[in-house]
Amino acid sequence: MAINTEKNSYTVIFAVVMVIIVGSILAFLASGLRPQIDENERFEKQQNILYAMGVSENTEDSGVNFIPTTSVEEEFSKYIKQQLVIIDGKAQEQEEAYLIDLKKEISALKNNEEARLPLFIGEKDGKKFYILPMYGKGLWDAIWGFMAVNESMTVQGVYFDHKGETPGLGANIKLRYFMDDFTGESLLDGNRYAGIAVAKGNNDPLNQDKEDNEVDALAGATITGNGVSAMIKETLKIYKPYLETIRTN
Repeated sequence: MAINTEKNSYTVIFAVVMVIIVGSILAFLASGLRPQIDENERFEKQQNILYAMGVSENTEDSGVNFIPTTSVEEEFSKYIKQQLVIIDGKAQEQEEAYLIDLKKEISALKNNEEARLPLFIGEKDGKKFYILPMYGKGLWDAIWGFMAVNESMTVQGVYFDHKGETPGLGANIKLRYFMDDFTGESLLDGNRYAGIAVAKGNNDPLNQDKEDNEVDALAGATITGNGVSAMIKETLKIYKPYLETIRTN
């Protein structure tokens, strides 16, 4: 007996069968690729942490060039001397602390629950770096990154990334010309943790004043810039108890 393909029931059954088949294929592929996905995510975090402390393959006129995945684990072990978890302002060492989901830990803090805040101590060219992970909200979705500071709370480097900011506008937070402006900026205003504002009305477009707690805003990306400013302030707020134990001025 011929199947009547004009009936609504046929269309519904066909759609259901196709959803099941395609869903099963995607689930199989996701399961098979999970180890590779996890490895890539691990490499990416290591690259980002190293980038923030100035370990990269950047040249003077290049864009953002990370340490290659083929050597990033070796370089991570070389430059990152300690991986810490901060709990109630107290630090303890923990292997692979960089894999902690900071978003979940910040949510725990907001719910007055115990949080495990990762922090990394690196050494390069005789200098010590304290690398803080960051997480916040941009215009459309999440933004995140890493910020390296020294004992005087001067920024040594940053790395920013995003999930869905507008290409050519807010997405430019991950471009080198924007991130480079943060290097040398002080997080302090006197004795107060002021952070760094991405300021639209900044009167220092060449970023020569490193004591003003400001960098020049991105054109057409005010909300994303405000998100970066807020993210840095939130990071200082939650890490301040530990930062006070290493601060030298």
